[in-house]
Amino acid sequence: MRVIPREVRRITYSTKIRKLKQKNFSSFQKSVIIGSILGDGSLEWNWSRTNMRLKLEHSEKNRDYLFWKYRILKNWVLTPPKYRPINKSFSFKTISHPEITKLGKIFLRDGKKIIPELITEFIKNPVILAVWFMDDGNVIKRNKRIYGYHLNTQAFTEKENQLIVNAFKQVYEIEGKLENNHKNYRIRIMKRNSREKFHNLIKDYLLDSMRYKIG
Repeated sequence: MRVIPREVRRITYSTKIRKLKQKNFSSFQKSVIIGSILGDGSLEWNWSRTNMRLKLEHSEKNRDYLFWKYRILKNWVLTPPKYRPINKSFSFKTISHPEITKLGKIFLRDGKKIIPELITEFIKNPVILAVWFMDDGNVIKRNKRIYGYHLNTQAFTEKENQLIVNAFKQVYEIEGKLENNHKNYRIRIMKRNSREKFHNLIKDYLLDSMRYKIG
């Protein structure tokens, strides 16, 4: 007798998920997803390996930022963000979704995040850049003066970092340089004209709680 209600709940749950998978992300939602994939977000296969989900996690310090992402994507999230005392962070996962799977095919190779050759197309979107910077960027200050910005892209290869630098130059005439950081590479934007262009490009999309990153 107990099997029937359990099956009913399972079928109802599956129907809900199926409907969510058929619902497309808005342009803004997709931009936040892509910026997060380039930054701190991670992609995971579902149990059947038919589609991928996005996992987002940020420190307690950046709680407001994590919940901002949650509010944007909550229609595809089954449970609200959870606090993890072990590393003092908040995290949540989306459901697995065909659109996320398509992005995974662009940004993953052999289970590892990559910078694709068509990164120029993504660089053109300032929302993507702003989210990427809020995830992985920081201001460079000396004696309380702003000298430039870092994009902490150490997870990518030297060649991939050069692709990013080339994309900034091609799209915005922003000059970046590769910086060796503990045997890995990250990007710095130091020239005054370039750092001002970069600042103006993303400033309107930064959360108030994340403006400390831009100075």
